[in-house]
Amino acid sequence: MEPQNLSKVTEFQLLGFQNLLGWQSLLFAIFLCFYFLTITGNMLIIVVVSEDPRLRSPMYTFLQHLSFLEIWYTSTTVPLLLANLVSWGHTLSFPACMAQLYFFVFFGATECFLLAAMAYDRYLAICSPLHYSLLMSPDNCAVLVTVSWVTGVGTGFLPSLMISKLDFCGPNRINHFFCDLPPLMQLSCSSVYVTEMAIFVLSIAVLCICFLLTLMSYVFIVSSILRIPSTSGRMKTFSTCGSHLAVVTIYYGTMISMYVRPNAHLSPEINKIISVFYTVVTPLLNPVIYSLRNKDFKEAVRKIMRMKCGVYREKAKGSVLAQ
Repeated sequence: MEPQNLSKVTEFQLLGFQNLLGWQSLLFAIFLCFYFLTITGNMLIIVVVSEDPRLRSPMYTFLQHLSFLEIWYTSTTVPLLLANLVSWGHTLSFPACMAQLYFFVFFGATECFLLAAMAYDRYLAICSPLHYSLLMSPDNCAVLVTVSWVTGVGTGFLPSLMISKLDFCGPNRINHFFCDLPPLMQLSCSSVYVTEMAIFVLSIAVLCICFLLTLMSYVFIVSSILRIPSTSGRMKTFSTCGSHLAVVTIYYGTMISMYVRPNAHLSPEINKIISVFYTVVTPLLNPVIYSLRNKDFKEAVRKIMRMKCGVYREKAKGSVLAQ
């Protein structure tokens, strides 16, 4: 029997939110606003932490790396989403699609490791304050940050490599707003069982383990908070940790519901809504929850603003006197 000739897909068409044609302009405005605030908020964190010597603690080092990561993580998907809302049916070449998939997994996995490291940092600060400076020294902090990034780099290779080895014979329409794992596997004309199981195991290893480690840290933190004699102190610490845990739960919950479910497929529209939470919403919530509600960070922002305003006033006076 002669082998069947199958045409190989060389590009993919992203359908995006085509079922909401009447809402395209509103969605574009909302997502653009979220993207702008995400980039601005995370850039503000990076600048303020770099400028203020008082924010050189491990907590802010982790936060600075998280902000840097969030900028690239959301930029992996949102600009293409915005472009697709302006001109429907945006296409990506096969290599570009695989590159987007790799960076999405890389940044997503790195965020999981960083969130777990940040939770461990808070656990040490609250539960072992006397040993905190020793256990979370600058060197140990640098090791945790480096391991998070390097492990994220390695995590991104397996899914993108396995997906790139699949056969795609058509159709080439991805019913999503970026090149994600579930819709790509649905388009493949070859067997995806091994790929699906490998991604399932990897998702459990990264998402579930990091989430459990993060959750364990917060359980010990809450247990320690309950022993604080001051009611106001308990409420203040509970408020901060509760906000952190809420953002972590949203991120991990949506990611786990998307990737830790073998042989189960939700409708494409539900998948898109879930994806919006971890690609658009949580990158915006992180700078708000971790920094803008922090007293020391807000004081650092005010100090920098006063310094900048003072410099501008001096320059203005100098230009007036020169005239």
